[in-house]
Order: sequence, then C-alpha cells, then structure tokens
Amino acid sequence: MRLFFLIPILATFFLAHLTQGEETPVIEMGSRGVSNFIAKMEKERKAHVAFLGGSITQKETGHSKKVADWLEKNWSDVDFTFTNAGLSSTCSMTGSFRLDRDVLSQGEVDLLVLEFAVNDDQDAGHDRETAIRGLEGIVRQYFEANPKGDIISVQYVNPEILEKKQNGEEAVSVAAHKTVARHYDLPIVDVGQGLANEIAAGTMTWNENYGGTHPNESGYIFSSGLITKVIEETISGETPQTVAIPVPLDPRSFASIELVDPQAMNWLGGWKWEPVSDALIPLGGIREDYKKYHALRSDEAGDYFYYTFSGNMLGAFVLAGPDAGILEVSIDGGEWSAVDLYHEKYSKGLNYPRSVLLADGLSNAYHTAAIRVSAEKNEQSKGHAATILHIAVNR
Repeated sequence: MRLFFLIPILATFFLAHLTQGEETPVIEMGSRGVSNFIAKMEKERKAHVAFLGGSITQKETGHSKKVADWLEKNWSDVDFTFTNAGLSSTCSMTGSFRLDRDVLSQGEVDLLVLEFAVNDDQDAGHDRETAIRGLEGIVRQYFEANPKGDIISVQYVNPEILEKKQNGEEAVSVAAHKTVARHYDLPIVDVGQGLANEIAAGTMTWNENYGGTHPNESGYIFSSGLITKVIEETISGETPQTVAIPVPLDPRSFASIELVDPQAMNWLGGWKWEPVSDALIPLGGIREDYKKYHALRSDEAGDYFYYTFSGNMLGAFVLAGPDAGILEVSIDGGEWSAVDLYHEKYSKGLNYPRSVLLADGLSNAYHTAAIRVSAEKNEQSKGHAATILHIAVNR
C-alpha cells in the first residue's frame, strides 16, 4: 500500500507540534498549509495577497507591511498585488459585511490573512455563536469567490486573551475562530499562545517587547514571523486545487451578504443623507477613516424608514456616539423589537463604528422592515441619534 500521500499531512502536523510546544500549538498548518498560494506563485509568477481585520491589520507598518516585504524579498520574481483592508474597531461581523466591497471587488485574491479575535473580544464582545457566524461568513464568501485560494487565520492578543492563555484557557473569540479555521482546514497562527510561551520562557514581555494590544515594532516582527512561517513551511502543490467547502458550522453564518445603500430605502421624518462630518454629527469624536462615507442620520424620536428585502437577516453598520439612540424594528407588521445602538464601553466620547442585527432568523423570502427611532434611550446616552452607514442583507 502506497502511503506517499500522507507525507504532507504528517509533516505539517509534526511541524506544528514540534515547533510550537507540547500543549497548545502556536501554529497549526492544517492538511495543506497554503499550497494553492505557493503553486500560484510558482506557476504564474504573480499573486494577490489581501489582509482583513481591525486596526491591528490596518497599521501601515504592521504585519500587512512586514509580510508583504518578506514575500517580495523571498519571491523576488513574483509580481505581487497587496490589499490592506484593515479598518479600525471593526469585528468579524462587520468584516463579513464589507468583504465583497473592500476585498473581493479588487480581483482574484490568492491569499487572505485574516484577523478579528481581539476586536470580537474587546470591541464587539461577541458570544461564541456570533464570532463563528462572522468569521465563517468571511471564509465562505472568500472561497465562493476564490475557490483555489488560501486563508491564514490569525488570532492576535490583548491583556484578557493573554491572561487566559497563561491560565491554560482560551478566550471565546479565539476558540470560536479556531473552530472555524479547523472546520475549513485553514492554517492557524495563535499570536497570543506564542507570546505566552515567550513570556513564560523569559524572552519577551507584554509591554516593552511586544507593545500591548497594538503591537510595537518588535511585536509586529514577532507576529509577522509566525505568519510567514506558515508560507515558508508549506509543501508546494503542483497546481492550485479547488477547495472543497464543507457544510456550514452555522447555517445562519453571514455568508451571502449584500450591502445596501441607505438611499434605497423610504424615509419619513427628519432623516438626513450627508457626508460624515462634525456638522452632521456634533457630539463625540469621528475617526478620519469614516469621513469618506455618507450617512443616514436622524436625531429625533419617531423618524421612520421602510425597506423591502429578500433574505434571512437584516443588519446595519452604524456610528454610535454619545447621543446614540435605540432603533425599533418590525418585520412584516409583527411586534416591535428594540436595538440599542449605544456602546457601553466606547460611545461615551467616540462615534464608535459597530455592526448590529436589526432582524435575524427570518425565512429566506421577501420581508418588509419598518424601523423607527425610539422615544426610549440608553440611560448613558445624551440623545436619540441613529447614524447609519450601510444596511446589510444576508440571503
């Protein structure tokens, strides 16, 4: 019986456990690593690499730059295109909402480096189900558009994630994202575990050497080295192979998202459609990243809008500042449900970008949503504002 076909699988399994410690591995290669990406570079001498995540990815001198530099140095005969689709404060749900617009629209993507564990933990505070639905939505959308592509799933680290690592535990977001990665046979880079190992060995510190939640130069060198190790240690494939997409972990994952321009809806009342600015949003800071957008804005309780759509979920990407209010939603004339836009941790001084679910678990059919600004508000909020950048529909 010939067993040569097992060599790549055994080699990558052995590598992960030999290199990364006896208990929780820092790197899990999966059965194929990024062999499609390697084959694409070898055969065509061109490749498109995209980076998707929050501000850790967005950092111009971070891993998106260091991994790109490493690739250009080690594959100098390959014509690379790089896309940095990091966006500050965004979670995996928002990532699933904007993947098509910010990544897939840029053309065929041969490798996607994906991180959202920190923001799913500290920013969005997602439970396991939501963290899975967000990341799985990204993975499924990616492979539908790039069936011969590859993904590296990266889990970065904050103090809470690190503390759990040091106690032999895993944060909800990290465990959820690893569950998705293993289900889709993706390489995993657990930066938090790697850092915990180094701290235990006395070779790194959290603040001085790594730099904290947003890594410093040496922190990014460390994490980027783990990412490039996946590429370096992958056994090359002869030609890119179509990736078999398994059944979803959660049938309600955000895998078929369409972003809807709020101008497509019917408004009643004092809604404004204007560029994001201090004039439109007078309270709280506004990050420059978001001033390139228009927003649908209401400051008054009782303002309505209506939207007819086909899908099983209706969501919104909003800016939620000190005056963020509550939206009430009725689907197909049913009971009203409340969606509080105010973020308990971050809305106090910042128009915080966040994604919210307006309606979920619907039948895959046509629905009419009635949405109004509530007369009620979060007790910490100074107003009733709703600032909507995009509506999202999952089909």
